[in-house]
Amino acid sequence: MSKPAVKRVALAYSGGLDTSVMIPWLRENYGCEVVAVVGDVGQREDFDAVEAKALATGAIACRVLDLREVFVRDCVFPALRAGAMYEGRYLLGTSLARPVIAAAQVAMARELECDAVAHGCTGKGNDQVRFELTYRALAPDLTVIAPWREWEITSREEAFAYAEARSIPVPGSPTKLYSIDRNLWHTSFEGGVLEDPSAPAPDDLRDLTVSPLESEAAAQDVVISFERGIPVALDGERLGPADLVSELNHVAGAHGVGRVDLVENRLVGMKSRGVYETPAGTVLLAALADLEAITLDRDAAAFKTGVAARYAELTYQGLWYSPLRTAFDAFLGSIHETTTGDVTVRLFKGVAAPIARTSPYSLYREDLATFEEDSVYDQADAEGFIRLWGLPSSMAARVRANADAAANAGAAAPDVAATVDAATDTDPAATADVTSTTDMSNADVSTTPGSIRPPRDVTGPPTRPTATAQTRASGV
Repeated sequence: MSKPAVKRVALAYSGGLDTSVMIPWLRENYGCEVVAVVGDVGQREDFDAVEAKALATGAIACRVLDLREVFVRDCVFPALRAGAMYEGRYLLGTSLARPVIAAAQVAMARELECDAVAHGCTGKGNDQVRFELTYRALAPDLTVIAPWREWEITSREEAFAYAEARSIPVPGSPTKLYSIDRNLWHTSFEGGVLEDPSAPAPDDLRDLTVSPLESEAAAQDVVISFERGIPVALDGERLGPADLVSELNHVAGAHGVGRVDLVENRLVGMKSRGVYETPAGTVLLAALADLEAITLDRDAAAFKTGVAARYAELTYQGLWYSPLRTAFDAFLGSIHETTTGDVTVRLFKGVAAPIARTSPYSLYREDLATFEEDSVYDQADAEGFIRLWGLPSSMAARVRANADAAANAGAAAPDVAATVDAATDTDPAATADVTSTTDMSNADVSTTPGSIRPPRDVTGPPTRPTATAQTRASGV
């Protein structure tokens, strides 16, 4: 397959193994100029050294962009507000960073008149999808180059050999092949011994956390303040998004909070294992869920659970710029209008446990919830509520029991309307067990309430209720 004609390409550059060898490879194979675009999302690199390395290996320019604030404000906190966790465990650190980096890369490609964009993602991973769906959403006219899907390099060992042959300095070594991704929200480790799911993860695979066994000896309480579902302060001090996450990472990490070892289902169809550290995210997610417990009504909270799972899937699958994700944000913004307040979280030996919460919009009423004497709740009202709430179940049980008894006796189908009337009758005498007025001698009656099974000697299906009876029943 012939290569497209490219004059200048904007490469998403990190200075790691993959992108380090891509600058010379692009020049050799496409005969194009290369602009290195570095997105700082909190990976704590020496960006002066990264820039110098890009230029030394053949880039005509290198732009380092500070994306930390926009990353947390526009991607991390919306996902946090959604309660997004992929497969219930992964807090999406890598998934959330890719749209930010790719969008900045597209902006630089436009500014520097590039006709192509390139990334260093492998053909086996999720990141290739995340980068390229962002390109398609924001710049569908640009040519996309994915070297890992084209070149003859098939492993990281071969990539190291390629770099060594061209005197390109790269981090790591062929014998320690962990793939590490850092940003302000998390650090992840993949590859190496982790590719064997039966092998415990080495305890030295840590960046943001310490082992709970070696963590602080005393518990520490932190107070997280939220406004409309977004964290705005830590221990009473208002902080910007990036600063708040950075400080909480330090505090929670010292208590061993936020490290998980998990196997996930990749978008491309395979399973992969990784170790993820997300200390601030673990605390913030627990705190927000605790605050929502007193500020969201039951139906909104239940519906949000489904939104959270789908939001995580969209993010993981690279669909950050999808209309559905945008619509979810509108819904979440609406239901969190009153999710404002403070949550106290206790950190100790790897656990982040909310212990107190308060909100001016709390739906919790102590005078309603108390087991002590109160003057606002008449417990006698519960009887009518229970009767109406259980009407569908009680009516269905009576209809089944009467129909089975009639079929067993060879009699005509029962009057469903009369059964419904009996089910709604407030006279206690009318709610007596149906067996008192119906011959149930041959029925198999379970000891479990409401679980009446068909009689054993029934040779044909029960007679269906008449159309008139069905109509009357549906109108109740």
